[in-house]
Amino acid sequence: MKQSVTNFLTFLFLICFMNLFVAYGQEKDTIVRHNVLDEVVVTGNRTLVNRNNVPMNITVVGRSEIENSSESALLPVLSERVPGLFVSERGITGFGVASGAAGGISIRGIGGSPNTQMLVLIDGHPQFMGLMGHPLPDAYVASDVERVEVVRGPASILYGTNAMGGVINIITRKQNREGFSLNARAMGGSYNTQKYMANVGGRKGRVNGYVSVNHDRTAGDRENSAFHITNGFANIGCELSKHFSLRADVSIADFRAENPGQITAPLFDNTVDVLRGVTSFTVANNFKHSDGALSFFYNWGYHEINDGYKTGEKPLNYRYHSRDYNYGILFYQIVRMWKGNMLTLGFDYKSYGGKAWNHFLTETPDKVMVDTSAYDLGGYAILQQNLFKDVLTLNAGVRLEHNEAFGNKWIPQLGLALRPTENFVIKSSFSKGFRNPTIREMFMWAPANPDLKPEEVTNYEVVLEHTFFKKKMNVEVSGFIADGDNLIQTQIIDGNPKNVNTGSFKNKGVEVAFRAALCSKLDIGGNYSWLYMKIPVLNAPERQLYANVNFHTKRWQLNVGYQYINGLYLTTGKETKQEDYGLLSAKVSFKPWKMLTIFAKGENLTREKYQIIDGYPMPGAIFFGGLHLSINR
Repeated sequence: MKQSVTNFLTFLFLICFMNLFVAYGQEKDTIVRHNVLDEVVVTGNRTLVNRNNVPMNITVVGRSEIENSSESALLPVLSERVPGLFVSERGITGFGVASGAAGGISIRGIGGSPNTQMLVLIDGHPQFMGLMGHPLPDAYVASDVERVEVVRGPASILYGTNAMGGVINIITRKQNREGFSLNARAMGGSYNTQKYMANVGGRKGRVNGYVSVNHDRTAGDRENSAFHITNGFANIGCELSKHFSLRADVSIADFRAENPGQITAPLFDNTVDVLRGVTSFTVANNFKHSDGALSFFYNWGYHEINDGYKTGEKPLNYRYHSRDYNYGILFYQIVRMWKGNMLTLGFDYKSYGGKAWNHFLTETPDKVMVDTSAYDLGGYAILQQNLFKDVLTLNAGVRLEHNEAFGNKWIPQLGLALRPTENFVIKSSFSKGFRNPTIREMFMWAPANPDLKPEEVTNYEVVLEHTFFKKKMNVEVSGFIADGDNLIQTQIIDGNPKNVNTGSFKNKGVEVAFRAALCSKLDIGGNYSWLYMKIPVLNAPERQLYANVNFHTKRWQLNVGYQYINGLYLTTGKETKQEDYGLLSAKVSFKPWKMLTIFAKGENLTREKYQIIDGYPMPGAIFFGGLHLSINR
C-alpha cells in the first residue's frame, strides 16, 4: 500500500511540475464560435474546442431545444435528443428516490440499478448521493441550463469513478450580455399539474449574476402519486482582469414524492422528503497559450423515507433517515506549447460519505446503519496534436486514480479524428471506464461486502460525420463495442444475500443522428439507436427513434415530436417482459407582442398505453397551457 501511495504522489508531482511551464504573461486567446453544426464543447478536454477535434463522442443539447420543450425537469429532454440515452419515468412529473423511483439513466445499456454507472456533472463538478452513489434527477432544472454536453461512452480519464457508461455535463446559465434580463413562466394542465418559473440576470461591466426559482406540483395520475418540488439557483461571476475570473454558485432542491407502488400491489404512505444543496467556487485563468481553473464544490443532502405498507399490513413504526455529502477540489491547466498542440494536466480530490439510520416512532433508540466516508485522488495528462494542416488530430492520455480502499488504477485513452475534407470527419477511440463500489454496497444492509473491487468497462468506437448544403445539414453515424467486467451483483451464498464481483457484459450498437435547416423557418432533426445486449438490463431499450419538426414565423411556432421505443425490458431473469410504444407530442406558441408568449402543448396525443417501470402504467394523453414573459434591457 505504501508503494502505491508513493507512486501516486510521484505522478501528481510530475503533473504539478509540468504546470510550472505555463506562460503567465500572455494575452487571452479568442475562441471563434462556429455554425451550430460546428459546436464548441468543454467536456472532452475541459476547455472550449471544436467538437470535431475531440475523439470522444459528444452530443450537445442547446438552449433553444430545451426552451422549446417547456419542460421543468431536464432529463426527459435528453432522453429524446441524445441517441442511445434513456431515462425512466413513472408518472406525469417527478422522479423520486429509493424503491420504485424513476429517473434511471442509461447510455448504451450501461447505467446500473441503483444508477451508479452514469456520472452527472454541473459545470464539471460531480453530482451524486454520497452514500448510494446515484444522481439526483429531480435536482436538475431545465430553466437553469445553458446547454448540456453528453459523452456517449466512458470518460473516467477526466472524471474518475462513475463515468463508466458516459457523462452528462450540465452547463448552467450565466448573464453574458451587458444589461438586464427577466423571464417568468406559469403553466398548468392535466391532473392538477402546475409549474412556475422565474429568473433574473444582470451584467454590469465585469460583474454578472443570475438567480432563478422553480416550483412544480401535481396530484398525480394515480392515487398516492402526488409530487411537489421547489428549486432555487444563483450564481455570480467577476472578471478580475483579462487573465483571471471568479465564479460562485449555489442551488437547492426541496421535494416530496409519493410512491403508489405497482398497480397490482399498491402502497400506502410510501413517501420521500428530500432536501439537497450544491455550492461551488471557481478561479479561472485564461492566457494566449494556456488556460485552466481551480475549483471547490460541496454537495449535501438530507433524506427521510417512509417505506409504506401494503393492503393488510400495518404502518411501519420507523422512518429511514440519511445525511450525506460529496465534496472535492479540482484543478486543471491546459498548455498549448506549439501550433496544433494541446496538453491537459489536472488532478482532483473527492470525498464522499454520510450517516444513515432508522428513527423509531416509539422510544426505542435510533438504529445507525452506517456512518463513514471514502476518498479518491486522481491525476491525469492528455496530449492532443493536430497534424497535416489540421487534417489529422491525435489524442492520447492516462489517468492514475487512487482510492483508500482499492489502491491505484491506471485509466488509458487513445483517439484520433481524421478530416479528409472540410465537411467530413472520421473519429475513432479506445477508452476505459470504471466505478468504485458505493458505501451502500460495502457497508449497508444484509448483502454488504467490504471486499468488493471496482467495476470496469472497455469501449471501442468509430464515428462518421458529414455536413451537407453549406453546413445546413449534419448526419452522424456511430458504432461501438463495450466490454464490461467485474460487475457487482447480489447472489445467495450459504443461504444469505451478498454483493460480489461476478458479472460481465458485452454491448454493441449503432447510433444515427441528423439535423437540418431546410429553410429560415423550418428545421428538422432526429436520432436512431440499435443496441445489442448479451445480458439484458432494465432502462435500456434495444431500439430508440426520435424525430422532430420545428416551424417558426415571427409570431407563431409549432414543434412536433415523435418517440418510438422498442424492446424495453420491464423485467429480466427467467421471466422477461418487454414493452414497445410510440409517443406523439406537439406544442404551439403565439407571441401577441415581443415580451409575451402564449403556448399549449400535448403529450402522448395518441393515448398510448405503456409502462416504463413494471407495474407503473404511464398516463394517457396529457395537456398543458401557459404564459411565458421575457424582458431584456
